[in-house]
Amino acid sequence: MRFKSRTWSLLMLLLAFTIVASACGGKGSGSSEGASNAGGESKPVTKNNKDITIAINANFLTMDPHNAGDTHSISGARTMYEGLMGFNEKMELVPVLAEDYKVSEDGLTYTFNLRKNVKFHDGTDFNAEAVKANLDRILDEKNNLRMRRSFSTVSDVKTPDENTVVITLSQPYSAFLNKTAMALMISPKALKDGVDVTKNAVGTGAYKFKEWVQGDRLVVVKNEEYWQEGLPKVDSITFKPVPENGSRIAMLKTGEADFIYPMPTEQVSEVEGDSNIVVDKIDSTIVRYITLNTMKKPYDDLKVRQAINYAIDKDAYIKVVKSGLGSKLKSSMSSMTQYYSEQSGYDYDPEKAKALLAEAGYPDGFEAEIWGENDSETMKGMQFIQQQLALVGIKVEVKSMEGATLSDQINSATPENAKIQMWYVSWSPSSGDADGATKGLFSSEFFPPAGSNTAYYKNDNVDQWIKDANASVNPDEAKEIYANIQKQIWEDAPWVFLGVDQVITGKRAYLDGVKVFPDGSINVLNAEVK
Repeated sequence: MRFKSRTWSLLMLLLAFTIVASACGGKGSGSSEGASNAGGESKPVTKNNKDITIAINANFLTMDPHNAGDTHSISGARTMYEGLMGFNEKMELVPVLAEDYKVSEDGLTYTFNLRKNVKFHDGTDFNAEAVKANLDRILDEKNNLRMRRSFSTVSDVKTPDENTVVITLSQPYSAFLNKTAMALMISPKALKDGVDVTKNAVGTGAYKFKEWVQGDRLVVVKNEEYWQEGLPKVDSITFKPVPENGSRIAMLKTGEADFIYPMPTEQVSEVEGDSNIVVDKIDSTIVRYITLNTMKKPYDDLKVRQAINYAIDKDAYIKVVKSGLGSKLKSSMSSMTQYYSEQSGYDYDPEKAKALLAEAGYPDGFEAEIWGENDSETMKGMQFIQQQLALVGIKVEVKSMEGATLSDQINSATPENAKIQMWYVSWSPSSGDADGATKGLFSSEFFPPAGSNTAYYKNDNVDQWIKDANASVNPDEAKEIYANIQKQIWEDAPWVFLGVDQVITGKRAYLDGVKVFPDGSINVLNAEVK
């Protein structure tokens, strides 16, 4: 009987969200020249210029590469900036501004041999002093940059010559190389001259900053003096924030956008037969969850947090919100992330959720609010959660906000006066390591604005294990420690563990070389109009 009831509920949810998705997707969905028509052949599309437009689902928040926390801002920064190290499309570390490096046996000394004949966009030479200037900026407590904590173990930076940097740590930090890939290099002249790097960018990358009109567009142009021969291959790239799914897919169909991300999941089957549009799907490190403020009633009660986890049907979430393109989240990180350890439990059980709520003193549920951004898919996810929690008596008010407003609401608060209750959000470790999926989210040293522990979660064991894992130079030991961390977080339930995204992109067939990496960042280095 329970199976039948659950199946009927799922069918009703699917019907309701199909209607919502159709309404969202209907805007601007008429056929355009070159688009496929039912029963007919499509005319191949071409492009006569080398200026491309990429439509994304949310705004950039900052141009400062040392203070960026959202994936879109990191993507924007990486078009114009580079680090000593970087990542390939498998999120493997590769040298970029460093030609090579070596690490001492004790894990304390990192020596980087720098690439020669590289210049910043303002003509300044890239050299060891430039690296030191950037590290000094990151480490300066007065600047209060998000990246500072990732470099807190740096005790000394030496520049024996203009092409060599020697960084000494106070203790081993297993993720340090990954962090150097996140520390993108800003022109020291720009820093000295007081250029506002929150709104401008002066790096060494393949593209140079032209303009940023927040909420409307970021435009970058070809760096004619880029150090990698033959790159870049397009003249300009315009990034346009387009939160509404229907508008984004319409732009792709008409050619107003050459590439869109994310591709609305409900539209994938509609365009897969169009020879002028290419849909790419890859597994990702992007996890979807609801952060619960563990310092605020009733979320300070473990039974309430566990009840919310049991109250949401994760299989239905994937089917309804993600159109089946994703998988259940079975830990605090994706299975593609370093040192992943699968957990079990929190299968859909509304009766257990009601019992736990009663034990916690909420037999009739309670009123709550959930925050999230104002793009179509986030709204769809919050509405699904609202319906699910209503079935166990939790009456949820959905509050959607523009990204910068939401960020300000969260990061301007102290733990004691934070108004956040539940936040529907995603996270991906852009540094490509287990530390990036753990420390900033679950260490009590990383409450906003210092980090992204928006659950205000504190567990003394987890705090110590994170430090132990970072100090370990033995991969087997680190793996065991991260398994303990994931198990404890799962049991403490500071999140509602929802799903893992597939990265789904759409592009016009003439465009090549634009990639979205597993962490959700957009890479345009090899962009080319064929």
